[in-house]
Amino acid sequence: MKNQVYIFDTTLRDGEQALPSSLSVDQKIRIARQLARLKVDIIEAGFPISSPGDYRSVNTIAQTVQGPVICGLARAVKKDIETCAQSIKPAQRKRIHTFVGTSAIHAKGQLRKSEDEIFDMVTRSVKLARRLCDDVEFSPMDAGRTDRDFLCRIVETAIACGAHTINIPDTVGYTPPEEFASIIDLLFNRVPNIDKAVISVHCHNDLGMSTANSLTAVAHGARQIECSVNGIGERAGNTALEEVVMGIKVRKDFFKADTGINTKEIMRTSKLVREICNMPVQPNKAIVGSNAFSHSSGIHQDGVLKAKNTYEIMTPRSIGLRENRMNLTSRSGSHMVKSRLVNLGYNEQEIDIDAFYKRFVGLADKKGTVYDDDLIALMESRDSSDLQDEYNLEYLNVSSGTGVIPTATVRIKSRGRLFQEAACGDGAVDAATNAIDRVISYDISVEEFHLDAVTHGREALGRVRIIGSAKEGTFTGTGTSTDIVEASALAYMDIVNKITRMKKFGKKATGR
Repeated sequence: MKNQVYIFDTTLRDGEQALPSSLSVDQKIRIARQLARLKVDIIEAGFPISSPGDYRSVNTIAQTVQGPVICGLARAVKKDIETCAQSIKPAQRKRIHTFVGTSAIHAKGQLRKSEDEIFDMVTRSVKLARRLCDDVEFSPMDAGRTDRDFLCRIVETAIACGAHTINIPDTVGYTPPEEFASIIDLLFNRVPNIDKAVISVHCHNDLGMSTANSLTAVAHGARQIECSVNGIGERAGNTALEEVVMGIKVRKDFFKADTGINTKEIMRTSKLVREICNMPVQPNKAIVGSNAFSHSSGIHQDGVLKAKNTYEIMTPRSIGLRENRMNLTSRSGSHMVKSRLVNLGYNEQEIDIDAFYKRFVGLADKKGTVYDDDLIALMESRDSSDLQDEYNLEYLNVSSGTGVIPTATVRIKSRGRLFQEAACGDGAVDAATNAIDRVISYDISVEEFHLDAVTHGREALGRVRIIGSAKEGTFTGTGTSTDIVEASALAYMDIVNKITRMKKFGKKATGR
């Protein structure tokens, strides 16, 4: 299809290079199967010559993963290409991707070869790859810094030797979008057999331009983007798959192109990659960051409530999320607060929003973020005394370590009385919450546990957020301390006190 942009995923190859240790075969297969559900066109499964483990991973994925083309990477070296061909042999659809550095910096500085020698390497390697596999891709590495005449000559020759895809890498993220566009235009205008190949791009994010460069290349005729989930990869990373896919989808009117990606699998894929690779995504990351669909400004919240497209150019559901998130803070307007109360089951006639909003702002200034259970408590309380914590953690002592059974002792004060209990657990936090449970006999199930650093350095404050459920509803508790276990205990106590208030009000918490 002329207007289809093929998505070439390199999470398992270039993405893995950013990790402190290699992924196991099982981990790679889990990611590869999810990439197939995402409906990427090509999976670059690894660099088979680099290690026996990588060969085994590529070969196993070629045997077990159906749908996408399974691709292996090879230098423009005979043994690399033969090993790559052998590793991908079981795949129903397979590709050899071979490359060589073509810029003067790479050719002379790293490879110690002349342009003629580089040219001969390209000719021999592409011909060999083509004899071993019908689908061959060639990359002139560091194309952005390659002499333009030499680049055109290399591309023309690679196509003549059998490469069906020509990938133009901005290997070190050096090339600005306008310059990168001029390279794509140059190839289309000066390479006589360019119509016999798909032009691909592989952009790095060293200067934060990878997505811009990739989308600019599409606007100028490129029809394959090499990218990775969450943008992981060498140094500052690769082009983020989710960004270019949603960029093309949201601005289809501009790019006049489309991908075959099942965008509703984007968030699931992102979460799987961050879990397996142990690489968190920053909250403000485009598309898949935790703040990507959250709204805190009162003006923004008011606009989204009235018409979502005022501040949302895509829906959360389009990437596999259920809904956007409205953060209730002191910046939230009364319209948003009233809307949330109505969603929690309150009748508009029973909400005196002017009076309630003043109390809300006071609580928001104190807490930072106001959750649904806080709103219910605020609505049900008669005066400020109803919102006071009934249980306070007075003392916490934890013993844990290698070869030691984690044990915690807590002392909790309630209505002038002190209660003390001790308990063991699977870890220090579990022991502390078990000890608290012995004092307050609530049946709390912890659904989510989040830990974030509030400040920097070795003595940084940690903020713990726990989402727990009980028969009274679902509650969010927060706690902050330089001690993670203490912060966790405080967050758990926050939930305990919220449940206590709900029991007192005879109300059920219906949201978070």
